[in-house]
Amino acid sequence: MLHPKQFKVNEAWLVFRLNELPIRTELEGDFNCIALMDAASCFILGDAFAPTGEAEPSKMAVRRLLKEAKAHKQQLPETLFIPNGQFNSILPAEAERQGIAVGLDPLGE
Repeated sequence: MLHPKQFKVNEAWLVFRLNELPIRTELEGDFNCIALMDAASCFILGDAFAPTGEAEPSKMAVRRLLKEAKAHKQQLPETLFIPNGQFNSILPAEAERQGIAVGLDPLGE
């Protein structure tokens, strides 16, 4: 199991879904909240919402999320860990386009 002490701040980020049940809105429907966290500090760098019918946030939402996260330290991480079986296309493609290596969540979740 990985531990925050194994990383330097901004070396690796983790992406994960914050909610177990959908977040319900009257006007917009149901959403999942996706968070981006620094692996060393456990600081939440930003979040994005994705409709429950979508596997991951839109390309525009992912770009905004990475831009928001980058603003904290004015740099991107070396690695982005993504949960196994989640966020399989837009998020890893955009991370790689921005020069971030993508790895599967070390916990295998």
